[in-house]
Amino acid sequence: MARRRNERHRLASAGLHTALALAAVIAVFPPLWLLITSFKPRTDAFTTGLVRHFTLANYTHVVADTEFLTWFGNSVIIVGLTTVLGVFTAATTGYAVSRFRFPGMRPLMWLLLITQMFPVAVLIVPLYNLLASLGLLNQPAGLVITYLTIAVPFCAWMMKGFFDTIPVEIDEAGRVDGLNPFGTFWRLVLPLARPGLAVTGFYTFVTAWAEVAYASAFMTGEENLTLAGGLQTFVNQYTDDWGSMTAAAVIIAAPAALVFAFAQRHLVSGLTAGTTKG
Repeated sequence: MARRRNERHRLASAGLHTALALAAVIAVFPPLWLLITSFKPRTDAFTTGLVRHFTLANYTHVVADTEFLTWFGNSVIIVGLTTVLGVFTAATTGYAVSRFRFPGMRPLMWLLLITQMFPVAVLIVPLYNLLASLGLLNQPAGLVITYLTIAVPFCAWMMKGFFDTIPVEIDEAGRVDGLNPFGTFWRLVLPLARPGLAVTGFYTFVTAWAEVAYASAFMTGEENLTLAGGLQTFVNQYTDDWGSMTAAAVIIAAPAALVFAFAQRHLVSGLTAGTTKG
């Protein structure tokens, strides 16, 4: 009987490891194919197997012969502003909701949550009309505001949960020392919220860096495009330069990987802290 149990245990373990290995292959294959294709000549873009004729021509063409550096600069400005404003707004909102009780607090939190239910396709037209009426179409500020409407509601919820885990006695000690509410928040509570801020910053960065629909709809003209919009110029109904597109995609993925590497030590603690109340 014990022997059969051990056999079942080994079979279950083998099946689990096989499933995990298969899932890992499925997850790794697309980015690996992207990386390999970026080093192939254009004529070999759809050939199977590894690189037979290694070349950096795709990267050279993207950087030197296109508006990629302009798109990169536009994205850095927009994403940087979105991340800074998004983290600050989400942190202050989460702290206010966590520490203070005021009329309409619960409807406010529900409103923040409900905004996440609407798909992008439904919001493009009203946001387009709103930005057009404000003269913000084809302007970085318009895209920053749009991205903030995506990132801030979820991040405010997350920061509220994180601030709930920080003892209220710290705020009381700050008031005893003569600090006003903002001073207490800025000097005492915020330094303790670094893991939550890291998660919020990473989520806001990825939201703005990888977004395609709004960037394509609200920004026109090659000099105004972001990386997401510029990437589409390589493969469309008129051209199919897959080598350049894969090379550009690899370059675009590099900053996101660096940000993740910088923030990863805080991600687990920040996410778990934001889901519990101490």
